[in-house]
Amino acid sequence: MSALIDLYARIAVCPDCDLCQSRNRAVPGEGPEEAEIMFVGEAPGFYEDQQGRPFVGPAGRFLEELLASIGSRRDQVYIGNVIKCRPPENRDPLPKEIEACRQWLSCQIELIKPKVIATLGRYSLAWFFPDESIGRVHGQTCYRDGICFLPMYHPAAALHAASMRRTIEEDFRKLPAALEEARKGPREEVAEPEQMRLF
Repeated sequence: MSALIDLYARIAVCPDCDLCQSRNRAVPGEGPEEAEIMFVGEAPGFYEDQQGRPFVGPAGRFLEELLASIGSRRDQVYIGNVIKCRPPENRDPLPKEIEACRQWLSCQIELIKPKVIATLGRYSLAWFFPDESIGRVHGQTCYRDGICFLPMYHPAAALHAASMRRTIEEDFRKLPAALEEARKGPREEVAEPEQMRLF
């Protein structure tokens, strides 16, 4: 059994916050263990909770369209979320839920060792860069701990505001170049306040 599969089994029975009482299924994440690109969203929604897979609803279909637009497929990238269980009624994740789940995403990053992490939405951005605003940094790459980060709006934003679709598409088109740069090795990293942490 691979370390990632073992991790999935542990996430499936995680009791560390109250979401374990309301979830149908935990949604650990999916993708190849050697994925160079990792997408990190916010939390599972209704369809994800039913199937135990990330990004399988309308936002997931848009994500697959975005991947196709850069000549990629979802089975070539890793897709996960900050928290692994659906908050009731798709409410925002609570700080204590994010903290309870921190170990799982940290382990996934350590096991997969992606070259690029694309953060999807403000909760994902805040997990890595708590003092940044997605409106300010979306579409801009930066490096930390040898990983290239490319913050983006969540694909679901385009479902609620059609004007966001073009912005998301433009940011997404920067992924291939970000990956090519990341493959060349570590670049200059952003200055990091003491309170910020990656893992």
